[in-house]
Amino acid sequence: MTADKTEFTEESSAENITKDASTQTEDPSQESTPSPLEKAQAEALEMKTRYLRSVADMENFRKRIAREKQDIIRSAASAVIESLLPVLDNMQLGLQAAENHPEAKDVTIGFKMVDDQLKSALTEQGLEAIVPNGERFDPNLHECISQQPSDEIEEDFVIQTVRSGYRLNEKLLRAANVIVSSGPAKAE
Repeated sequence: MTADKTEFTEESSAENITKDASTQTEDPSQESTPSPLEKAQAEALEMKTRYLRSVADMENFRKRIAREKQDIIRSAASAVIESLLPVLDNMQLGLQAAENHPEAKDVTIGFKMVDDQLKSALTEQGLEAIVPNGERFDPNLHECISQQPSDEIEEDFVIQTVRSGYRLNEKLLRAANVIVSSGPAKAE
């Protein structure tokens, strides 16, 4: 009888193991519980994602700060250069007036050299003169102060630039004051 009892016990143990195994696969609460390895891998993936996002955020921050710094430098330069525009205008008017006086030729040459040097220094800083003689009128860059009929120049083209305009690093500082053609004179 002892042998029978042992067989029964082994059979019932095998049945219990089979039932436990089937219970483990059917029980959804045990299936969703991740193993410690899976938890560690998920946590490592999350930390890696956070790290990469932080690195990207820091790089974007650095780029934004560099752009803002350049904008501040440009705006500071813009204010200084804008205050020098009347000096350029007056220098040009003085040189035009001096051309009418041959006795001041030597002084005119000296002032022309100073004018060229000032324009060269401002050009190195990104200043660009707008003198649109003969170009189509562009209200974004030009300010029409007068219209005149012209047989030689088509309608909506600049006849004469009265005051130069200026751009600094592609940003308009001052529009050019121009006289625009209204086309051929019309007979009344």
